[in-house]
Amino acid sequence: MSAITTHIDLGQELVAEMFDKVKGHSALAALCGSTPIPFNGIDVMTFSMDGEAELVGEGENKGPGEAAFEPVTIKPFKLVYQHRVTDEFIRMSDEKRLPYLQAFGDGFAKKIARGIDITAFHGVNPKTGSNADTLRPKCFDVLVDQTVTYAAATPDDNLEEAVAMIQAGDGDVTGIAMAPAFGAAMATVKVNGVVQYPEFRFGGKPVSFAGYGVDINNTVGFSSAPDKAIIGDFQNAFKWGYAANLPLEIIQYGDPDGQGDLKRKNQIVLRAEAYIGFGILDPDSFCRIVTA
Repeated sequence: MSAITTHIDLGQELVAEMFDKVKGHSALAALCGSTPIPFNGIDVMTFSMDGEAELVGEGENKGPGEAAFEPVTIKPFKLVYQHRVTDEFIRMSDEKRLPYLQAFGDGFAKKIARGIDITAFHGVNPKTGSNADTLRPKCFDVLVDQTVTYAAATPDDNLEEAVAMIQAGDGDVTGIAMAPAFGAAMATVKVNGVVQYPEFRFGGKPVSFAGYGVDINNTVGFSSAPDKAIIGDFQNAFKWGYAANLPLEIIQYGDPDGQGDLKRKNQIVLRAEAYIGFGILDPDSFCRIVTA
């Protein structure tokens, strides 16, 4: 069977403006600032001092402490997005190429933003939805075992239970990542017929709630993931960052995507790559609200 290719025909009448249909952003980036990650990875030492200080009487022995050092290794992985266009593209003037290059670059940024969430929340390949062996053991769905069962009628009670669970372990809460369905459920909560959280109505996307940062994003429940919301200390107990964000590359030769020789098909490939790493420093500082 001959290779099947999808490409965009770019004629000489390429308009100066383009409508960007690409949607997406990162909930994690909204709730947690990024940190540069070296290419060879980094070990973040987590230090804990369990138990309390000991009162020692005159002549009594001092008991052992309960401090612990544990490393969390963050190694960058590569996310790539590429697409074929006709080779007429490279013969166009810069003025005609610029709108498409800008749209591709903006679209790539959004896809990478979604990729950060999908890999860190669920440990899967964003393109296929299949488990990524190297990332799955480090993701929220696997490491965060504190869960609350989602109740569509009382999502606010779910949040309160999740906060109490985290605080019971001396954890802190700085943010909430919600699936759109969870935000919609918040909009329907009423007491004596009065809507309690009007900021969520009509698809509203508040950036804060009850003093916590909030982001509503369909990456939370990506694919078949049971998550409706993830709450916890995103600012301190989670770390992510770029090792490199490579600019747009124009490939004119070879078969870089397995769809056939570029020269034979009169095509080129536009490719962009980013190297990203993440790590959950304290899983007990998070709780997932999930479907039963």
